Amino acid sequence: MQYKLIAIAGGSGSGKTYWVNKVKSLLDETKLLVIPLDNYYRDQSHLTFEERVKQNYDHPDSFDFGLLLDQLSELKKGKSIEMPRYDFAQHTRKKEAVEIEPKEIIIIEGILTLEYQQIRNLADLKLFIETPDDIKLIRRLKRDTKERGRTMESVLEQYFDTVRPMFMKYILPTKEFADVVIDGTSYNETLTKEILRRLD
Repeated sequence: MQYKLIAIAGGSGSGKTYWVNKVKSLLDETKLLVIPLDNYYRDQSHLTFEERVKQNYDHPDSFDFGLLLDQLSELKKGKSIEMPRYDFAQHTRKKEAVEIEPKEIIIIEGILTLEYQQIRNLADLKLFIETPDDIKLIRRLKRDTKERGRTMESVLEQYFDTVRPMFMKYILPTKEFADVVIDGTSYNETLTKEILRRLD
C-alpha cells in the first residue's frame, strides 16, 4: 500500500482541526490517520510547573521535529509508531505513549508543520489555513478556557506576548510553501474534495 501524507499549517485558531474533522466526514475512517503536531512538544518534566508556564510554545524550538520526522517516515513505510501525547494542563509530555498504525492517508496538523524542510519534503500535499487575527483570537479564547483549563487573562497574555509575534515571525512565512491556501472562515466542500483528489 502507498501511504500519503498531508501537512496542514496555520495560526492557532485558524481552523485546522475543524477542517480535518470535515475531511473525516468525507473519508472512510479506516483510511485516515490524524496526528496533532501538539503531541510533539518537547518533554518538559525536568522543569518546574512555573518554568513550564513561561516557555514559548509558538517557537519552532518548542517542538521535537527530529522525533516527528522519524515517526512520519516510519508511518509512510507502513510501520507502526509509539506516538507521544501532550498534557496541556501540566505543560509537558504525558508518560504514556500510544501505539499508532499507519493508514492510507496520514494528516499531520499544527501551527508549524511546514517549518521543517525535511517534513515538507516528506509530505505529498501541503496546506495552509488562513484566517483573520480577530477570529483566531476568539476561537483560541473559547478553546483554551473550555478545553485546556486556562483563564481568559492567561490566554490573552500569552496571545499578545508570544502567539501573535511568533505567528508573524515563523508561522505566516511558511504559507509560501503551501500547495493550497484554504480560507479558514468558511468551509468549502468542493475545494476539500478537489484537494483529496490530488492524492489519487
